[in-house]
Amino acid sequence: MRFTFPKSERLNSKKLIEELFNEGSYFYLYPFRVSYLFKEDLTDYPQVMFSVSKKKFKSAVKRNRIKRLMKEAYRLNKNTIAGKPVLVAFVYTSDEMPEFKFIQKRVEKALKKLTEL
Repeated sequence: MRFTFPKSERLNSKKLIEELFNEGSYFYLYPFRVSYLFKEDLTDYPQVMFSVSKKKFKSAVKRNRIKRLMKEAYRLNKNTIAGKPVLVAFVYTSDEMPEFKFIQKRVEKALKKLTEL
């Protein structure tokens, strides 16, 4: 499997994002709130979005850094949920700047939990 994160795997449709947060389920796995919605009429791959609170991180540079870390951790571990038609949103809830190793372990754990659902 290729470790890429193409635009087709990014969740950017306002309609789908609204549906995910209104009808989907979620679980907390520090430092994330992971929202998900299994949707059969989607394509064969998951669509993912990443979010960091502007309230907790005023600086756009810090928010973008955290999102880059989350995207990279997902990109390296996405094969655990490959082939599942699911919408996923990773919302960073902590107010501390993370290390990549910590983010990677948590994203990996969250993806394993999603496969068990």
